[in-house]
Amino acid sequence: MIKKYVMERKSWILLFLFGQGLLLFIAYLDYEIPFSPILYIVFLFTTLFAIFLTIRYNRETKFFKQLEERENNLDLSSIADAESPFEQIVETSMTSLTERLSQIASRHQVALEQEKDELLSWIHEVKTPLTAMRLMIDRLDDEAMKAALTYEWLRIHLLLDQQLHQKRLPSMENDLYIEHVDLEALIYMEIKTLKSWCIQKGIGFDVQFEVTKVLSDAKWLAFILRQLLTNAVKYSDSDSSDIIVKSYQKHERTVLEVKDHGRGINPKDLPRIFDKGFTSTTWHQDSAATGMGLYLAQKAAQALLIHIAVHSEAGGGTTFTLTFPQPNETVRITGM
Repeated sequence: MIKKYVMERKSWILLFLFGQGLLLFIAYLDYEIPFSPILYIVFLFTTLFAIFLTIRYNRETKFFKQLEERENNLDLSSIADAESPFEQIVETSMTSLTERLSQIASRHQVALEQEKDELLSWIHEVKTPLTAMRLMIDRLDDEAMKAALTYEWLRIHLLLDQQLHQKRLPSMENDLYIEHVDLEALIYMEIKTLKSWCIQKGIGFDVQFEVTKVLSDAKWLAFILRQLLTNAVKYSDSDSSDIIVKSYQKHERTVLEVKDHGRGINPKDLPRIFDKGFTSTTWHQDSAATGMGLYLAQKAAQALLIHIAVHSEAGGGTTFTLTFPQPNETVRITGM
């Protein structure tokens, strides 16, 4: 701040130094003017000017120091009261701008909440005809047509579910209910949803459970598992090996693995697979990918203190690992 203050008052300082230098120069040229007293006077004035600058520095920079150190938000309570007319101009301008931004932000927030409510309402309305469609599909006799329609129905169902949870994610902490979840039942329920798709692709599941109970939120945990299982089925080749789902205890933590033997992930894509909207740099022709599933799964997992890790090789399959928090750590979730 000292350097900035000197630069701000540079013209004043240069003017003072020029005046003192000019006075000494005149005394040096004019022999009738005693040089020593003039030098003494210049020294006194320079000392007084340095003291004046020090005092003014503390007063003039107090307001701007707090401006520089404040957080970038709309709260102006941490700023010192303006003392000079220029500081009052800055304060008045910031106050009016802050009030305007607050009003705009409030209007946008109301509009976003309204849009969110309308979209959630629309999703729930769509689920009714979607359920009716599923009942109609189940009554079809043509097995080939039935399988094709079931697959398309499932895609719509999963996309709607993903959109529903995407809109709920910002307020997820208000929707959490931590309890002992039957992990095995949850996995089988999600596998059952994907049953027709798996039959169509000729893919099965090898389920191995050493641990069947975890402390978490059942609804959001089901959503995370849904994204991982859907990815495993989607990127597994037809008639490839079964998808392995297993749970076990490691370092006093429950670990769940979802392993497929599909096309795998390119090493250069691995650091980005959880980025919002990222699909792939290798499979550009995959227009069905939205790039949102893993992003939403990781966001939900972070709120539940679940760590997601991934190991994959191109052409060698992919393994997603969920590491659950210890029971004493789970208490922190309810206080979020």
